[in-house]
Amino acid sequence: MRGPYGGTPSLSETGGGSANLADILERVLDKGVVIAGDIRVNLLDIELLTIKIRLLVASVDKAKEMGIDWWEHDPSLSSGARSREPDREIERLRDRVAALETRQEETP
Repeated sequence: MRGPYGGTPSLSETGGGSANLADILERVLDKGVVIAGDIRVNLLDIELLTIKIRLLVASVDKAKEMGIDWWEHDPSLSSGARSREPDREIERLRDRVAALETRQEETP
């Protein structure tokens, strides 16, 4: 099939725009895409501000494959991490109380 100017037809001409977009999205999430860049603000050759931007777009499964799983341990993002945090805090407090009681008993 040829487009109006003899080249490849556009997405709108083939009618498969959404299918192609879904394929592209699936491919991006499956493989992952890294976008990196720096923004620098200089005034008279004096660097005032540098912002480093690193963006990874991938599926959760692909990110875990690469060893990226910080969201699972962040209490503000993960209900599992949030539910374990109070248990740890209670255990720490119990240890502190026990240590204080031991000190109290040792003091004449």
